[in-house]
Amino acid sequence: MPIPVKRLLALGLALAPLPAAAQTIVALPDQTSTIRLSNRDINHVICAGGEIEDVKFSAEKAIAVERAGSDAWIKFLVREIDDAGAVTRTFVTVPSEFFISCNGAVYALYAEPSDIPAQTVMLQPGTSQRARANEDLLGPLVEEERAVSITLSMLQDRIPGSFTPVAPRAGNIRLAALPGAAIDERKRIDIEGSGLSASEYLVTVASDATLDEHSFLDSALGANIFAVTLDRTTLQAGETARLIVVRRGATQ
Repeated sequence: MPIPVKRLLALGLALAPLPAAAQTIVALPDQTSTIRLSNRDINHVICAGGEIEDVKFSAEKAIAVERAGSDAWIKFLVREIDDAGAVTRTFVTVPSEFFISCNGAVYALYAEPSDIPAQTVMLQPGTSQRARANEDLLGPLVEEERAVSITLSMLQDRIPGSFTPVAPRAGNIRLAALPGAAIDERKRIDIEGSGLSASEYLVTVASDATLDEHSFLDSALGANIFAVTLDRTTLQAGETARLIVVRRGATQ
């Protein structure tokens, strides 16, 4: 009697579980990152926001590397020995160093070949690279235009990758000028190289209210506030507005 398909699937899952998904590893420039790579599958390296210009490694080792644009692929070669039809495979276990040029910086990877699934390594920009990108983005603008650009990027949820996320403040914030409003910080960013930082808050009112942006020029939302923007000013009880605050200086 044939076994039902559902039972076959259940048996297959029980006897042969699906392999673990590939992991993503983050590496930063100007420091050595010790990582584990698959010694069986092809590992993927991605240069965030730029191209991989070069990959240096020991040519004497059993390694194959290809690169194209922002991507590179690393494969540790498997050695096969055929002894009268009996094939023996030997996988690489000796660590190797890779020096990858990406976005004008060098990323040093100390890779330990391991019996794990293929890995993805994300080469993230360092502080100097983010500052340079922010200067290119905001440098041509006067200070008021910078505030507008930052505010729009947050309201549109299109924050540039060169802006650095910072953990938002936990808990409600209460302002003396708005006793009936609960304020929660949703996002916080530092904009390295610009001398500016910003936060997005959610403002919820307990009763119908018309909000005034000047009411948020309060040190409880940070020192040196430069610009304040609400996405709406008229709220009914229980409704929420988004508030963007831009400050001079890093987040506190």
